[in-house]
Amino acid sequence: MMFDSSYSFEPLLNSEQAAALVKVHPKTLQRYARQGLVVGLRVGNLWRFRASDLDRCLPVTVSSNQLSVPPHHP
Repeated sequence: MMFDSSYSFEPLLNSEQAAALVKVHPKTLQRYARQGLVVGLRVGNLWRFRASDLDRCLPVTVSSNQLSVPPHHP
């Protein structure tokens, strides 16, 4: 089997690591993932996140327990 050499493997972050990137509590980030506000992968009882998926959500403002996305202007 041949693999595309342009593909790069991206490690998964645990809840604590990912939450530190977006500056929220790990349980808050898990709740956002359950609600579909951020992309997260459930592996058994554990959540895993990709930094690139979180980066796509980063034009967001996280304040008190709310995640708000600024309006998109085409």
